[in-house]
Amino acid sequence: MSNEFQRPVSVDFAPRGSACEWCGKPAERQLTAIGGTYHNESGVFCRTCGELFVQGVANSLSASTFTQVRQQQQ
Repeated sequence: MSNEFQRPVSVDFAPRGSACEWCGKPAERQLTAIGGTYHNESGVFCRTCGELFVQGVANSLSASTFTQVRQQQQ
């Protein structure tokens, strides 16, 4: 992913005092999914949970692309 327009999520700073939506630790980033089944879903996350969120979005995009290719081949 060479630039911000090709990433599966947009990244912003979390509002001061925010807690991670998944684990409750202090949040570092606000992430918003771009495309795929998670399109426009967002939340504030600590670093670890944020990485898991990004991976989940990327996996959903890969699965979606794979399904589209399979349908075109049939």
